[in-house]
Order: sequence, then structure tokens, then C-alpha cells
Amino acid sequence: MSSDSDRNALLDTWTQTSSHMFNSVVAANRAAFAAFGVQPSDNGDGLDTVDRIEADEDLPEWHVELTETDRGRLGVGDRVEFTKTIFEEDVQAFAAASGDTNPLHLDDEFASKTRFKGRIAHGTLVGGLISAGLARLPGLTIYLSQDLEFHNPVRVGDRLTAVCEIVEDLGDDQYRLTTRVRDGDTVIIDGEAVVLVDELPEE
Repeated sequence: MSSDSDRNALLDTWTQTSSHMFNSVVAANRAAFAAFGVQPSDNGDGLDTVDRIEADEDLPEWHVELTETDRGRLGVGDRVEFTKTIFEEDVQAFAAASGDTNPLHLDDEFASKTRFKGRIAHGTLVGGLISAGLARLPGLTIYLSQDLEFHNPVRVGDRLTAVCEIVEDLGDDQYRLTTRVRDGDTVIIDGEAVVLVDELPEE
């Protein structure tokens, strides 16, 4: 039987791990907000003072298509599309928010000497379009898992569409979806996600 000291050590380890995971999620969310239209303020105080975007607000440059708006009627074949242009400001804000300052994304001279012959956007920034699409499913979408394969690079100025389609109803309001990001007919990212679509809290 475990001693109190063993249980305390296990609790400490769990607490530290949970704290690390929470901080990682917070950092990822900040990066996503920055990447999709929430720009840093000019006062130099960093991401804690970004201009806020309201919940459920869409910027004029974004485009959303949704086949079902009733959470209770979601099923196999329903899909959501989210379209957005990747701007220079997105790349800069994502680098600042995430800490990913790989020169492949930020340094023209360096990137020109690589296999890509120029700068490309962060893969995780581009993958964020999938999250943006899933967030527009009716209800409260909670990510459970996401697999991604990166097939093609993205340049600043590319206009991309994330296409998320339900391919399996797993029960208990959980769904498996194909998740793709496209530039026209070119597949940029391919993958699958599992999400829980919960009821929205009562206002």
C-alpha cells in the first residue's frame, strides 16, 4: 500500500504536469488569437494587452460556410469551411505569441537559401485554420485529438480554406472529422480530429 509520502510525491508530480499543460494550452490559445486577427498593442507590454476580439465575432476578411446550424442535428456529412488569407502580420504575431522564431518564417535572406527559396508561414499557424473552422460548429466545440500531415508550404498572401467534415458519429456528442487545409485544389494539410460538441452554457 502506498505511503503518504508516495501519495504526496505523486500529487506534486501531477500538479506540476497539469500546470505545465495548462500553461501550454494558454500559450497556444494566445498564439491562435494573435494569428487570427488579434494584433499586439503599440505600448510594448506584450500579449497581455492585445486588442480583444469579441466572442463569435468574424472579421470582414474571413469567410465561413456551414451545412448545419443546429447542434442536435449534426451528423455524418456535415461540414464547415473557414477561409482566411495569411498576412505578414499573422506570421509576425504568431512568432511573438508562440515563441517560434525560426528564421525560415521571418528572415528573407536566410529563407532564400533553403529548399523553399523564400519564407513560408508556420505550419502550426496554418493548422490553426482547422481550429477556427471547428469553433464554428453549432454548440461548444472541445478538441479531443488532432492528427496533421503537412504536404505543401504556405507563403504570405496565400488565401486558404480549412474544410472539416464529420465522417463518424462516436456517440456522447463526439465526432471524428477529416480536417484539410487547401489552397484551391492543392492540399496543404491533411488530417483527422475528434471533437466533443457540447451544449452552450445558458446565458
